[in-house]
Amino acid sequence: MAEPMKIRASMKGDTADVKCLMNHPMETGLRKDAKSGGLVPAHHITNVTATVNGKTVLDAEWGGGVSKNPYLAFKVKGANKGDKVMIKWADNKGDHNSAEASIG
Repeated sequence: MAEPMKIRASMKGDTADVKCLMNHPMETGLRKDAKSGGLVPAHHITNVTATVNGKTVLDAEWGGGVSKNPYLAFKVKGANKGDKVMIKWADNKGDHNSAEASIG
């Protein structure tokens, strides 16, 4: 299992502000290894899903063009203080991770 994600969610007016830092190497498969000269195999997040109280609010497909340890921030209207936000990701090697936070 991958390292834990850091997630925060807070209310700003009538909108929830969600921020998440994901720990992932995000290799494109195009970079050469300095020692061997061979290509470093692709290893990147392919799908990210966010839910609020079980309802999907974000479903994204990513590729190798996203930087190492990606930061994701988004806003959700209609959420309330105390609601549970869950973010899940899966990568091209079958690894996955998730994190949950309550909106504060």
